[in-house]
Amino acid sequence: MDKYGLIGHPLGHSMSPLIHKRLFALSGITDYSYELIDIAPEELASKEEMLREMKGFNITIPHKTAIIPMTDKLGESALRYNSVNCIANCDGVMTGYNTDCDGFIRSAELLPLGGKVLLVGCGGVGRMMAIEAALHGAELTIAVIPQDVKTAQLAMAEILSKCSGASVKICLVSEIDGGFDLLINATPVGMFPKVDACPVSDEVIGRCLSFFDVIYNPKETLLMKKARALGRTAVGGAAMLVYQAVKAHELWYGGEFDAEDISAIITEVEDAVS
Repeated sequence: MDKYGLIGHPLGHSMSPLIHKRLFALSGITDYSYELIDIAPEELASKEEMLREMKGFNITIPHKTAIIPMTDKLGESALRYNSVNCIANCDGVMTGYNTDCDGFIRSAELLPLGGKVLLVGCGGVGRMMAIEAALHGAELTIAVIPQDVKTAQLAMAEILSKCSGASVKICLVSEIDGGFDLLINATPVGMFPKVDACPVSDEVIGRCLSFFDVIYNPKETLLMKKARALGRTAVGGAAMLVYQAVKAHELWYGGEFDAEDISAIITEVEDAVS
């Protein structure tokens, strides 16, 4: 039996078992296990032998960087972000990847990622989204609250080092000016249980043409509701969550999936959190 799983700490409710169960079923794979494995930071190094017995596993907070010394190789995405959220074990060689970026790009493929992009927040996954937008040629504005200006400046410096000639500027959320082709919310504002919160004002929303919200619980955030009420396209975080898992299965055993099947899993995830 091939062993798979998700490691992190603390591990509360996770949609990973449901998503991966569906993907294994679509691939016709039945002889496997997928477990949630709670590993405290101080215990990670001692778990290497156990992890090397697994065919593949996902990694979440706080191990995305700490796991890197345990890998034998890093894929291009992991090198770009110095962050690993998926490991594939092929004949004893553990290769680390960052599939968050794959999940983001695939779920946002119909959005104008190369246009005028307003990114709200830039910590964690927001940093990745900022770099991906720059790589796609975006005219990028990073909007943050005052205490996150330093984080935004570091992200901007990293973007300019990776994307020569990139167009990036920083502003406060309270001072967002102008119109945008795409607004990306990379903050937890609006996440369950504080579902009545919105990361930007109605006035800003009215000046944006399409939206991507990293939050998947609830399936339709207040930001998305306001955007759709204006007739705008708005994509939620469930798609990104599912597509990063799809990429993991492609890496683990060469999985191939139909778009209709993946769409059904996205809907199931959205329904599970609604």
